[in-house]
Amino acid sequence: MERMEITFGTDGVRGVANKSLLPEHTLSLGLAAARLFGGPILIGRDTRISGGMLSAALAAGAASGGARVLDIGVLTTPGVAALAPKLGAAVAGVVSASHNPYPDNGIKFFSGEGQKLPAERERELEKLVSEASLERPTGDGVGTVEPVSDAARLYVEDVLRRLQPQVSGMKVLLDCANGAACEVAPMAFERAGTDLTVVGSEPDGTNINAGCGSTHIEKLDASGYDVAFAFDGDADRVLAVDDRGSIVDGDRIIAILARDLSERGRLEGSVVVTVMSNLGFFKAMDSMGIPYEVTPVGDRHVAEAMLRSGASVGGEQSGHVILSEYATTGDGLVTALALLDVMARSGKRLSELAEVMEVYPQTLINVDVGELAVAKSVSSSEIVQQAVADAERRLGSEGRILLRPSGTEPVVRVMVEHADERVCREVCEEVAGVVAENGGRS
Repeated sequence: MERMEITFGTDGVRGVANKSLLPEHTLSLGLAAARLFGGPILIGRDTRISGGMLSAALAAGAASGGARVLDIGVLTTPGVAALAPKLGAAVAGVVSASHNPYPDNGIKFFSGEGQKLPAERERELEKLVSEASLERPTGDGVGTVEPVSDAARLYVEDVLRRLQPQVSGMKVLLDCANGAACEVAPMAFERAGTDLTVVGSEPDGTNINAGCGSTHIEKLDASGYDVAFAFDGDADRVLAVDDRGSIVDGDRIIAILARDLSERGRLEGSVVVTVMSNLGFFKAMDSMGIPYEVTPVGDRHVAEAMLRSGASVGGEQSGHVILSEYATTGDGLVTALALLDVMARSGKRLSELAEVMEVYPQTLINVDVGELAVAKSVSSSEIVQQAVADAERRLGSEGRILLRPSGTEPVVRVMVEHADERVCREVCEEVAGVVAENGGRS
């Protein structure tokens, strides 16, 4: 086999399907996974048009390496992770690019326990993929590919058994982003007894995340519902819209869940969030005496910190929330049902629960610089760093600025918070302008 190069980023391998991410790459990755982990290897995917092609290649590579492959078809990323230990998998692979547009795709792996692979294991996979040739078995040593027809049911039953939400009669609107949640989310909410309406549930391979889901939640009208939930393409994230039409992001969801757990004496460890969480979140935790830990951006960092400390809850402002009692990774379905359960038990509307924290004005601008490598170099350039330093002086103690390159997209994220919304917006636009002007320079 021709020598291949695969590089894992912050959320697995990502690229444009059939351009920077080829079936040949995926086949090599499957072969390497079989060599490193043996089997069985569980494989799931989201609804994008390239998913069947790439998951078939991943399965073929793993079977070529002698592994038994369990193909569960379209399922949410957390669903694949949850079924890994249930089905006795040595490792699980997910073919998905999450919230990215449909031409993109990716591969990420979970351990047999449903945890994201440690970085060192990903480096081992990279090394194996780069080898020009890996020995393959013949005869009865060749692996098999077996479909798992009832994966959706198994996952939903597992979620409801763990969570046992008491939400019967609640009026709910779900936006499934034309993605992996299209089957399992309605199934779970219907079995839980909610009065349910579903949108964004007609995937055609090219409409995943397109004008719907959590990346376009502003289009979701929750009028007449207790709550609306919007998932992203692989449903590891969820955002909510309350009864007043306000968006309830990950920070507020985490704050609501943390307070509920604390009041019931079930909060373990510190609440784990990232540096991108709103200043209001930290002030809310301080006021309630709830300890917190802050990590770099990325659900991997949150998950690892939670695992080390035994924390009950953590996550990101984007809606990627981990409830460790019920899931091993961020799970939009679990989060939505848990939040709805708090609403039902407390008898409070989501708008009232969301008052747990004041949201400081925040402006986030994603500056497209064309390439991942450029995003990293421009972020550390002297002229951009000077712009950040100038912004910090202007913001003073009433605000903050964070600038970082994305790990999955060719963008630099500029985020500013300040008590004065006008100052917040102006400073963010100024720094984003500097990034844009220098995005093509080394």
